[in-house]
Formats: sequence, structure tokens, C-alpha cells
Amino acid sequence: MPGRTKARADAPEEADVSMDDAPTSAQPHVEEEDGDDAMAEDQSEDQVEEEEEEEEEEEEEEEPQRVRILPGSSETAASFEFLKEGHTMGNALRFIIMKNPDVEFCAYAIPHPSEDKMNLRIQTYDTTTAAAALAKGLQDLEDLCDVVADEFWTKREEFNATKS
Repeated sequence: MPGRTKARADAPEEADVSMDDAPTSAQPHVEEEDGDDAMAEDQSEDQVEEEEEEEEEEEEEEEPQRVRILPGSSETAASFEFLKEGHTMGNALRFIIMKNPDVEFCAYAIPHPSEDKMNLRIQTYDTTTAAAALAKGLQDLEDLCDVVADEFWTKREEFNATKS
């Protein structure tokens, strides 16, 4: 049965609450004296400047860790969680890591499409560790991207030179 859309005639109407009945703020009430106003302004300006400097330092220093080793990992078999990465990085990294002859298995998964995470599983032979294979894979992928970018810019410059 649908809900009622009209007020009942026998139900009492709720009256507005007066602001005098409302609870007071949890902030303590501070009374300032006339002579201390200038000093209070100086202190507040200094405090604001210090807080801004601290926030800038924190922003520069704190960069969240984007890769972590998931629980249950061993030296030769580990799962890594990458934050803010998707299929592009996952598939490229998996391809490069599988080219390493010391790697027995490598796969990636996106746990859920709405989460910005990518999990990478690496299993190696006893000759190396999973963390070392990941580090080598990341370096090899970076080198490959550098070669592709250099080749792209070279060919682009050649094309622009012949076009002019």
C-alpha cells in the first residue's frame, strides 16, 4: 500500500523549535580584552603562516606508497598490490616479467572494476626472488618505453621535416 501523502487531521502539527531551546556550541566561549587584540592578531598570523609551511612540507614529503606486498608471500612467490594502476600497466608488466628466464609464473588481476587497484602475482625459480623479478621487470619496462618514445620522436621530426 502506498504511503500517505496528506497529513492526518487527527495528528498534531509539529511546531518550530525556538533557537533559545537549541543546544549551545561545543566550542568554549572566549572573551577578548581590548588591549590584547593586536597581540592576538599577530599570533594568529604567525600561526597561520607556520601551519601553511607545515602543510607544504607534509605535501612534499608524504607520497603514499603505491606498491605493497600482500600477506602470505614467500621469497620466491609473492603477490603485489599496485594502487592507481589498471590493465595497461598490468598487462605490460606481466609481459615483460614473463620474458625473464628466472620467472616461472606471472599474472595480474583487477580485483574489482570500481577499485583503482591491480594485483600482480610472481613466482620464480630458486635462482632469484619475486621482489628482484619485479624490480627487473619495472626497469626493463621503463627502458622499453624510453626506446619507443625516442623512436617516435625521431620519426615525428623526420615526418615534419619532409612535410615542410
